[in-house]
Amino acid sequence: MKRAVFLLAGLLGLALAQVEVSFWHAMDGPAGRQIEAFAKAFNAEQTRYRVVPRYVGDYREAETRLIAALRTGTQPVLYQAEIAFFPRLVAEGRVEALDGKLGLGPDDFYPAVWAYGVMNGHRYGLPFNTSTPVLYYNASVFRARGVAPPKDWAAFEAAAERLSDRRRKGYIAVLESWTFESMVTSRGGSLVTADGRPNFASPEAIDALAMLHRMAKKRALIARRLAEAQFALLDFVRTKGMMVFASIANWPAAENYSFAFDLGVAPVPREKGGKVPMGGAQLVVLKGASPAQVEGALAFWRFLMRPENIAKWVEASYYVPVRKSALPYLKGFYAQNPYRKAAFEQLAYAVPRPRVPEFVIWRVYLEEALEKSVKGGMDPRRALEEAQKKALEAR
Repeated sequence: MKRAVFLLAGLLGLALAQVEVSFWHAMDGPAGRQIEAFAKAFNAEQTRYRVVPRYVGDYREAETRLIAALRTGTQPVLYQAEIAFFPRLVAEGRVEALDGKLGLGPDDFYPAVWAYGVMNGHRYGLPFNTSTPVLYYNASVFRARGVAPPKDWAAFEAAAERLSDRRRKGYIAVLESWTFESMVTSRGGSLVTADGRPNFASPEAIDALAMLHRMAKKRALIARRLAEAQFALLDFVRTKGMMVFASIANWPAAENYSFAFDLGVAPVPREKGGKVPMGGAQLVVLKGASPAQVEGALAFWRFLMRPENIAKWVEASYYVPVRKSALPYLKGFYAQNPYRKAAFEQLAYAVPRPRVPEFVIWRVYLEEALEKSVKGGMDPRRALEEAQKKALEAR
């Protein structure tokens, strides 16, 4: 009899045991703290699942750690996949298809955000953090010099030259693919063709790099590699550079510094018909998760997607809201500083980043070309054609 009681108690214990949902993410600072707060609140309001978040470095560091974990079978259940890396995970069969399991429909989501998680007719990604690049500028110097925030690229180049002198430069160029992509899409181009081939030597890409090449020769910019992004921020804070492109989500980190000037934020300059590339990440459930863990991950995502929680996320991270129903909760946040709406307002003409698995490899060749031309003086067309050749050979 005692054995039966113990057996029954053991079975009840197993039935009532919490399902652990490990969650790897790339958010530090206020955004990372908000993820911790979300997990704590979700875990407190129900007993079926326990979400365990873990910061694993920035996007590229997180990718390296995930690739290593997939080789050893130690991957998490839920992963924040940067949207250029997301297609590779899908193509390699690493991600669970979630068709018919979301419990939320597309009507309240912004179309570009909702559509990004669908590949090959199946739902793999869950909308979470979405951004667009913006132009941060020294509003105090702009006013003193009589310079307006540039609305097209000719005005941008002219502003950078006008703001440059022996002590400071008009623009801080971070030589990475997303910023350069915004310079191409805003001219009406694309870094990848409609049939999924690299398009690095397109007229729009050559025009964008030629502009940076000219600005470097005229000493109107400071060039920084992606690995030097922190130095780029310091260049801006210390007034060594007057403009820099970055995600709207970089704003909270910048607020850790004391600015001796008024900070301005503007949309990316565009030519007629130009677009801006979305940034951010999708949440994905990785293969190897149990059915209960899949359900737990989806339950946590639905918790994150409550309008009031989206508003908390936007206020902590400055990412744009992914659902329209969150906007009433954000009226005060946007009214407090209208610059905060710069990224959100660009959603009207935002386009997805290249949805080609190989792009995460191709972008390395592109960033090499940017550095060779801007820092090394190589002819822009030649640098891009060289990157194009390498990308085609890597297919």
